[in-house]
Amino acid sequence: MSEDQSSVCPGCQCEGSVLLPCGHSLCPECLRLCQHELGPDRQGCTECYGRELLDSVLKGLLDLLFQGQSHRVGDGVEGRESQEDGELCRQHGEKLTKYCVEDEELICDQCQGDEHEDHECNSIEEATQEFKKELRAALRPLQEKLEKLTTAKQTCQETSAHIRRQAQNTVRLIKENFEKLHQFLHDEEISMLRALSEEEEQKSQTMAEKMDRLTDEIMTLQEAIRSKEEAMNEDELQFLRNYKKTSERVECTVKDPVEMSEALIDVAKHIGCLKFRVWENMQTIVTYNPVILDPNTADVCVTLSDDLTTIRYSEEDQQVPDNPERFTFYECVLGSESFSSGRHSWDVEVGDCSEWALGVVTESVQRKEWFPPSPERGMWTVCLYGGEYRARTANSAPLTFKKKPQKIRVQLDWEGGRVMFSDASDNTLLYKYKHKFTEKLSPYFSNTCKRHPMRILGEKVSVYTE
Repeated sequence: MSEDQSSVCPGCQCEGSVLLPCGHSLCPECLRLCQHELGPDRQGCTECYGRELLDSVLKGLLDLLFQGQSHRVGDGVEGRESQEDGELCRQHGEKLTKYCVEDEELICDQCQGDEHEDHECNSIEEATQEFKKELRAALRPLQEKLEKLTTAKQTCQETSAHIRRQAQNTVRLIKENFEKLHQFLHDEEISMLRALSEEEEQKSQTMAEKMDRLTDEIMTLQEAIRSKEEAMNEDELQFLRNYKKTSERVECTVKDPVEMSEALIDVAKHIGCLKFRVWENMQTIVTYNPVILDPNTADVCVTLSDDLTTIRYSEEDQQVPDNPERFTFYECVLGSESFSSGRHSWDVEVGDCSEWALGVVTESVQRKEWFPPSPERGMWTVCLYGGEYRARTANSAPLTFKKKPQKIRVQLDWEGGRVMFSDASDNTLLYKYKHKFTEKLSPYFSNTCKRHPMRILGEKVSVYTE
């Protein structure tokens, strides 16, 4: 390699670059940065490897510039150059002391008095501070966006981990439920096979007893026939003397055989409508819940049972993602199904819960900030707090009941515009809202009692034909 003072570095536009074996030129600093990027096993320059390597070298030069390290930087037009002992004007040989804002170049005092006399010129320190200020201002939104993107990525990672946990837990619950169904069907099969075996044994026993009786009767008849045949072979005098005794002894007392009804296996009883009968019997293990809770809406301090029907308050926050559907300021959870028509009803066992709230909310209800719950904010609820029952409306007075309700029935008539609360034990009306609904409504549940759970009651399942 040799130094060619007439060549210009394609990286920084400095003169006095080094001629490389590849035939291209680079200044010593750009060459060092280029070799650093390529590594020890590759040779070449920015001209050989193109724009990507050139961008990396330029970035390295900018880093050096911001770090205050000396490097000769030229603009390719004015021909300014820097020396190790200070930055000098190439035209006048004087120290560069100013920055021309209009021409965007470094100049010396003599330059300012000549061609830059009417231009706005700042000291190098002032220009540097001003440009750094601009860069900081430009960096701020980029840094904020980077922070948002980093946070979003972390949220995605946490959500992905939660999805895996949800899937694993759901697989476990599905298997457990099917194991119960398999066990039920196995027990039903054993029961039906046992009933068939018992019928087979009983009818086989009956048939065996009949065959024993027939065998005895056959032997009796055979003996009578033999006696008669022997008497008939006697001589005439002996036959006549013994006739009366012989006829009495062989008198037939055996009745004719009677065909047995219902002697065969009742196949129809065992096979007929087998699946339907199993389905009927399944009512003993199957419950229907009119409302199933949606865990993706539950506040972090709400825990749900595996069947998604029981709500408990937890003082330890659950590790769940802050997805848009989740409440963060109310200790509550919504039902998994929303209603935009029809009549719907569900019973909730509040029992000895000391603090609870029930009702319906709009699909668009605010979930990420606190607000006074009211119909104006899309919430139609009643609650027990501080030992008082209240409807959550502006300036509502405490509600008084003859007895403490243990089970609350919530009834929604969407078209009729009514939400009613009653004591499920005797259907006594506790409170009623009237409103013209325009949005989907979701069942709302809140339990902040630390000792007792709240439970959505199941309904009896009936199987019938029409």
